[in-house]
Amino acid sequence: MTDEQVDRLLKPIINASYPGTLSALSLAVLEIVGRDVPTILRIILSMNALLFLFSAFFIFFYSIYSWKRWLWTATAVTFILGLCGSLISVICLVLI
Repeated sequence: MTDEQVDRLLKPIINASYPGTLSALSLAVLEIVGRDVPTILRIILSMNALLFLFSAFFIFFYSIYSWKRWLWTATAVTFILGLCGSLISVICLVLI
C-alpha cells in the first residue's frame, strides 16, 4: 500500500479518536464520583459521554464522505454541546 492509501484509511479513525477520548473521560468521571453526587450531575456527565460519542461517529463518517456537509455541522454542534456540558459539570463538581 502506498502512503496515500494508508493515510486515507487511517485518517477517519484518528479523527474519531479525539472526541472518543473525551467520551471515555466523561464516563471515567462518572464512575469515579459514583452515586454520591446529585442526579442532575450524573445526567450531565452521561449526556456529555453521548454527545462526544455522537461527535466521534459524525467526524468518522465526515472523514469518509467529505461532500456531506451536514455531517460537519452535526460534528460541530455535538462537540460544542459536549464541551459546554463538560464545563457545567466541572463547575458543579467544584461547587459540591
